Amino acid sequence: MIAALRSRSRGTREFLELEITGRCQLTCSHCYAESGPTREHGNMTVADWLRILDEAGAGKTQTVQLIGGEPTLHPAFAELITHALAVGLRVQVYSNLYLVRDEHWDLFSDPRVSLATSYYSDVAAEHDAITKRKGSHARTRDNIVKAVSLGIPLKVGIIHMRDGQRSLEALDELRALDVGRVGIDNVRAVGNAAAVQQRLLPPTSELCGRCADGKAAILPDGKVAPCVLGRFLPAGDVKNGTLGDVMSSERWAEVAAGIPSYRGGCTPDEDSRQPSPGVTAGACKPTSDGSDCSPAEQTACSPRYDEVA
Repeated sequence: MIAALRSRSRGTREFLELEITGRCQLTCSHCYAESGPTREHGNMTVADWLRILDEAGAGKTQTVQLIGGEPTLHPAFAELITHALAVGLRVQVYSNLYLVRDEHWDLFSDPRVSLATSYYSDVAAEHDAITKRKGSHARTRDNIVKAVSLGIPLKVGIIHMRDGQRSLEALDELRALDVGRVGIDNVRAVGNAAAVQQRLLPPTSELCGRCADGKAAILPDGKVAPCVLGRFLPAGDVKNGTLGDVMSSERWAEVAAGIPSYRGGCTPDEDSRQPSPGVTAGACKPTSDGSDCSPAEQTACSPRYDEVA
């Protein structure tokens, strides 16, 4: 039985998500991490994160994604990026782009760094209602424009949450702004969204089927999960051990084996979910947006796609 599980353990980690904080300026109604202004950075110390980056750099990891919460709010954010680059890793920063400091633009301009963000509407009031922060649309849009003007690789995921949302109009707007990578996906029932949909435990069908496939996530408390959206499937922790130990464990094999594989390139639940606007039901699109996974268009879900050229 264990041998069969190990055959599906997918225990490599070409792409590693580091959820370095739960703090965020926004309180989005669908946030998978239930982040907000009063949340903490977690009990992973700076030394812990640096150790993980060292392990990643010495192994087969190609890219790390700094995510949260809002990763730029972590007091060691710049140090972590600098260290990741120094040990030979590519870095992607998943930011709300609400507030970007001048020194952060300098970091983002390194050719080994890329950005990702979320967007909800071409209408400020609708976007702000989702983030629950007035003015967030204007700030995020302005910083999207600046990132494009600086030539920083950027991907924007539009999360479709409700009927009538101006998701397609937002898609057109972002394309007009010359954003190179943009897509739409339905909200997934994880975190805040699970509470809204009255689900006590998100089913694995909320995942894209690529979790644990060349990737892993480390949460602010040191827990290791197959991805940030698969946080309800902890497989160990790195506070008192190594990531390699976790990913070679029987528990990791069991978690990976329990995630439905995508069928012929489709996500596990592609045929049964209500499609995003402009997407035909039952018609999966495994390569239409970089063979990325569906949940919130999380760029973390495709390590090969997220490599910065």
